[in-house]
Amino acid sequence: MLDAEDLLAGFTPPQPYTTKAAAGAPTSPGVHVVLDRGTVVYVGWTGNLRNRLRQHLTGNRESSVLHEQVGQLLDTPTEAAARQDIADWLGRCEVRWQETDNPEATKQALVLALKPRFNRQVPKPRR
Repeated sequence: MLDAEDLLAGFTPPQPYTTKAAAGAPTSPGVHVVLDRGTVVYVGWTGNLRNRLRQHLTGNRESSVLHEQVGQLLDTPTEAAARQDIADWLGRCEVRWQETDNPEATKQALVLALKPRFNRQVPKPRR
């Protein structure tokens, strides 16, 4: 059975998930993973890696499933987590990406194999 490192062999090396890292991402289609202490917690696909990585960091809960999921983690019973709190939490994580012409299939395979905590739905395996 392949472990996470084998599955991510074609991805960039891990780097802190910051706006600087997002700015260095290509504008091509691809798959990105967010890691918390080495564990993949989110897998996403996009037509533009740079824009999507920025959106997770600086967007809002409506524009990013990851932003919403981290927000729910940080919310208290009396107060919703602020945008900056979510960006700060993500900034303690690492990000990796891979350019690919078929990002949706790559994401689906990774979600099925890794079951990341912030992916809302795990796709059903195809029969």
